Amino acid sequence: MFFMGTYTPKLDDKGRLFLPAKFRERLSEGVVVTQGQENCLVVWPEDVFMEEAKRAQQTPLTNRGARDYARVLFGGAEQGTPDKQGRIGISPLLRSYAGLDKDVVVIGVMDRIEIWDPQKWADYSSGAQAKFAELDEQPPS
Repeated sequence: MFFMGTYTPKLDDKGRLFLPAKFRERLSEGVVVTQGQENCLVVWPEDVFMEEAKRAQQTPLTNRGARDYARVLFGGAEQGTPDKQGRIGISPLLRSYAGLDKDVVVIGVMDRIEIWDPQKWADYSSGAQAKFAELDEQPPS
């Protein structure tokens, strides 16, 4: 199953997020929430996160980029299981990193979902849309 679509749930007063209904079954066994690029949060199904962890583990520690990636990926990671209402908790540390308050944007991105501050998502999305519009197929070599 691929995650796809854009949703606009709200964080409650305790920092919990209602996962979009379409995503709940796939995430019901457990999730890992961690820092993503461009100051969003990434929510991985636990099994997919473990695959990513194995890939990271295979990279030599002598590679600075690999060390940086592992530190960010694991240093901010939190495991959890959605509650019976389909909510996951987002820690104050992760909310601060992503600049999340009450309103959020949740997008499906193939094997994971991302949680964005609405203004950051609007800014990023408009730039990405412009680049997407400029993509052109390269002729065969």
